[in-house]
Amino acid sequence: MSEQLELVPPPRAPRRRQHAPAADVPLAATDPVARVLVDTPLAHLDRPFEYAVPAELDEQARPGVRVRVRFAGRDHDGYLLTRVDTAEHSGRLTPLRSVVSAEPVLTPAVAALARSVADHYGGTLSDTLRLAVPPRHARAERSVPDAGTDVTRPGSGTDGGQVAACPAWDGYPAGEAFLRRVRDGQAPAASWLALPGRAPGADWPDAIAGAVQAAVDGGRGAVVVLPDHRDVVRVLPVLEEAVGADAVVRLSADLGPEARYRAFLRALRGHAQVVVGTRASAFAPVRDLGLLVCWDEADDLHEEPRAPYPHVREVLRRRARAEGAALLLGGFTRSVAAQAWVEQGSVASVVAAPAAVRAQAPAVVVAGEGRQEDRDEAARTARIPSVAWRALRAGLDHGPVLVQVPRQGYVVALACQDCRTPVRCRHCQGPVGAGGGQDAGSCRVCGTPVSPAERDQGCPECGSTRRRASAVGERRTAEELGRAFPGVRVVSSGGEHVVAQVEDTPALVVATPGAEPWCPGGYAAVALLDGWRLLERASVEAQPEALRRWSAAAALVAAPVPTDGTAARGPRRRSAQVVLCGVPPHGSIPAVEALVRWDPVWLAARELAERRELDLPPCRRHASVVGPEAAVQEVLGVLGAAGQEVLGVFPEGARVRATVRESAQPQGNGLARAVHTVRAERSARKAQDAVRMMLDVVDGA
Repeated sequence: MSEQLELVPPPRAPRRRQHAPAADVPLAATDPVARVLVDTPLAHLDRPFEYAVPAELDEQARPGVRVRVRFAGRDHDGYLLTRVDTAEHSGRLTPLRSVVSAEPVLTPAVAALARSVADHYGGTLSDTLRLAVPPRHARAERSVPDAGTDVTRPGSGTDGGQVAACPAWDGYPAGEAFLRRVRDGQAPAASWLALPGRAPGADWPDAIAGAVQAAVDGGRGAVVVLPDHRDVVRVLPVLEEAVGADAVVRLSADLGPEARYRAFLRALRGHAQVVVGTRASAFAPVRDLGLLVCWDEADDLHEEPRAPYPHVREVLRRRARAEGAALLLGGFTRSVAAQAWVEQGSVASVVAAPAAVRAQAPAVVVAGEGRQEDRDEAARTARIPSVAWRALRAGLDHGPVLVQVPRQGYVVALACQDCRTPVRCRHCQGPVGAGGGQDAGSCRVCGTPVSPAERDQGCPECGSTRRRASAVGERRTAEELGRAFPGVRVVSSGGEHVVAQVEDTPALVVATPGAEPWCPGGYAAVALLDGWRLLERASVEAQPEALRRWSAAAALVAAPVPTDGTAARGPRRRSAQVVLCGVPPHGSIPAVEALVRWDPVWLAARELAERRELDLPPCRRHASVVGPEAAVQEVLGVLGAAGQEVLGVFPEGARVRATVRESAQPQGNGLARAVHTVRAERSARKAQDAVRMMLDVVDGA
């Protein structure tokens, strides 16, 4: 036995891990403690952690730089927030592993903004900073010159305090005062309703450029946030002409990693005073920020689809207040949230004079109204009634015409030809559509194709094998219009194929909402088809959103003929007409009436009054909770115990959706704090079921 024991090797002393900090690492002489935000999605770790600053990293470890730290046995990225002299932690601190880059990419203003946004939406600072700071690209970092004396910034007072004339702001009584205050370094906040149908040089991109120029003339910078890249392409050259190409940089998600980081550094190092881009540019680190602009602030593209799901409108409002910058929320319509701010007095209303609205607003005709049915019995029921055909035919004599179709694709839904029973998927009971030609159809939810045997079985109600298209998209509409107008060029824009611009020549342009190409000379006629599709959406935002989409298309018409008898500029000599099809008479639908009268403020105020009675957003905050039923019920129990009101749970396929309303007597961000607490508790115990919680979302996730 003793001989066997001699063969067993003696126990070794425990090996010291290589990543363990040495006790004798010399530390920085000044402020040796760094507070670091560790980049982790875990909500219960949403706070800074203290680390020691080695003497060798003293020069590089500045607030705002990216660092590598040891956390929970692994190396993590993070941001160095501040350096202090003494630590709150009583034990020995782990030193920083390294400084990834000496570039202070996180400015104090952006860090404070990200913290404010995260708290408002019940999210974490790490998630918000992923939206604010793009990933590092070393080559881009080397290609951008350091900030120095070569950075030129226009100073104020060069023109005696006068604002440069901007024809695009003519017709707005409060426009000149807003520009003057921006130039003088003040911080006005305005909700601006742009006039439709204005010629290039006086259109909304020129008005935005005029406001940006006022900020630059005052020695300050500006950020312009637009819904998509087509708007960026349209506005960018106008801004470059107004303030100089070297002063403007484009920052949008469609840029590659290197180009995006290079644009970010140009703003950070002060080479560009103006940043224009999509929602990611709302956090752009512009120096001496003086103006924040959000165009089409009601567009859902301004809603971030990633946690904590902030809206650009709210981000810019908070940033304007924190940095003393002016705020300009623009569009052809106004969101209910912006109307609430206007009625609260925190945002001023900048609208055109009534005479200017009457002169510029397009003539809107609702199919089936008046005595149209005397000449066309199907004026209300036909998808394209005779009044729309006449408007399109007359418009093609002068230039391009636009047809807006609510849905993309070919045949969106099929139904029985005899009894009109919808064709349903055999797996999920979703609607079945077709892609054209000999396509038998497939489910628009799960994608399951319809087999020949299923097609031959016939309708489950009447047995008929004949089918009809109950809803068609822009591709089928373009095909039908091409047959009706032989020899006319047809342009289809929607889905993955979006056309940015069309020439000022006769053409039929069929587009989905938001994909309408811009025509420099304006469209000669606009037909808005299937209006009921937008109005029937199961959404509180159905009517404001329908008005926004109709107005965006109607605003693209050619400028009206002057009433003083002078000839209009350009090749056209007639007023363009807008025909709205597939809706009841406008006297019974507020959105239709608002379009005919071109009065979006009236609809926004009406919607706000109704929501105030029902305690709907923006009057009271709501949260949407989506996930497996057991996990959602667990979350609802915690939120209910925190004093929040659970309104109901609704099934959505394999998951459920619940709506929670903030307590009737909220104190600060009560619902947001409760949501963050739930997220922290679930992440701390490593809950397996994923639950999505979104604030200020009326219609769910």
